[in-house]
Amino acid sequence: MTIKLKFLLSILLATASFQASSAPAKNLSAEQMFQILASEISLQRGEAGTAYQTYMSMARSLRDGPLAQRAMEIAIAGNSPELALDAARLWDEINPKDAKEILTTLLMLNQRWTESVKPAQLQLSQVKSLAAKEKIINSWRPLLARSQDEDASLMAFYKILQSSINQINDIDILYTYSLGAEKAKNYDEMEKTLRRIIQKKPNDKNALNALGYSFADRGIRLTEAVNLLEKAHSLAPNDMYILDSLAWANFRLGKTSLAIEQLSKAFETKPEAEIGAHLGEALWVNQDRKGADAAWRKAEALDANNKTLKDTMARLWPDRVPSPSKKSPQLWDGRFAVKVSGKDSKNGGSGAFTLSHEAQTDILDIRSPMGGAMAKITINASGAKLEDGDKVFEAHDADALLQSYTGLPLPARGLSKWLNGEARVGAPASIERDDRLRAQKIIQDGWTMAFQWTEKNQIKKLDLTRKSPTGLIEIKIVFEELDE
Repeated sequence: MTIKLKFLLSILLATASFQASSAPAKNLSAEQMFQILASEISLQRGEAGTAYQTYMSMARSLRDGPLAQRAMEIAIAGNSPELALDAARLWDEINPKDAKEILTTLLMLNQRWTESVKPAQLQLSQVKSLAAKEKIINSWRPLLARSQDEDASLMAFYKILQSSINQINDIDILYTYSLGAEKAKNYDEMEKTLRRIIQKKPNDKNALNALGYSFADRGIRLTEAVNLLEKAHSLAPNDMYILDSLAWANFRLGKTSLAIEQLSKAFETKPEAEIGAHLGEALWVNQDRKGADAAWRKAEALDANNKTLKDTMARLWPDRVPSPSKKSPQLWDGRFAVKVSGKDSKNGGSGAFTLSHEAQTDILDIRSPMGGAMAKITINASGAKLEDGDKVFEAHDADALLQSYTGLPLPARGLSKWLNGEARVGAPASIERDDRLRAQKIIQDGWTMAFQWTEKNQIKKLDLTRKSPTGLIEIKIVFEELDE
């Protein structure tokens, strides 16, 4: 949990505490009052998970917004934005007028960009003052900067502002909106907005760079693109993003040697995955396959989920990485051991599991060391469900569900991707590859993973480590070799 994220959550908690909440939907019985009292005592004892689940259960059964709000406050105080979002959804479902502002922020904080559009639009529509509207929009921009999926966040920002952009004067908002329009492939709107910025501020290097790069990337108006980018470069000669754009325009003009020289300088000075993708393509076109592979390997170690990088490698070298099994469903069997080193060195355990992946659904069956069923987790695009005997727990996020159930941040949502040696979509990742281009090391979602493979490219062993408030978590997984 970063300091910035903790700060955002503390602001949310303060905001929630001063929200005007309605009276409970029903008069509480003595038993229900006892449940609330017991929850607060549990909270004082450090048992936040128990208190949260009690408040959520009561809020659902009683349709009581303030109880859902209290569950949300507990989750925010416990630095659990995913659980806070589940509570805020319930609060909004019961009392929409009270919860909309916090729900929008929590959706963005949890990377639920598509879902944030409607509540954000509604929030803006209720604000009459332009200054107040721009203040709200600018409060969202730091959340965009934290986004794990730049395309999704910018698309959402574009959709949120579409109906009100003509009123906006703030240049930073206009610039971010133009990037969203570009992601939505509304190039006319992007160009109109960027030219509006340049008219207001002729030496705005960011607007000059964005417009020039867009022309270069689409292979249009290349002379104008170079003029725009040379002006931006003269204004900021040490900005390697602008040098990358200028190099890309030169590459599009067929000046490959000049482009490689400029891209090499940019990538060495500012190692970024997109610059590495451009350098690799220029080297590839220049018949330097070894140099292209080296640039792409370095770029993957920076951000393997960068869209430009992935698209470039898929287009130029589609069979570069060994493909995962084509069998459906995919199946993994193995044994695991978990160790937590920290305040309580006795934390940990072991067991066995079976993971199946078919279409968009993962089913993880966890068994005890003796083979007895412990839990079944079903993960799909809409959320996750954990079944433990007669008990059923649900959440929108599989990792949040598992953490709520076990008290430890254990992996679930990315597991089927990781076992194929791939990064899960939607979050930054670093991949280092062996000499056969199989994943040797992946860093994603706070986990560092070390892989071992069989000669048939089946996963043999996976070691995962992650730092947590509880201590260092180490997971060792050994897999059964399956027949193809």
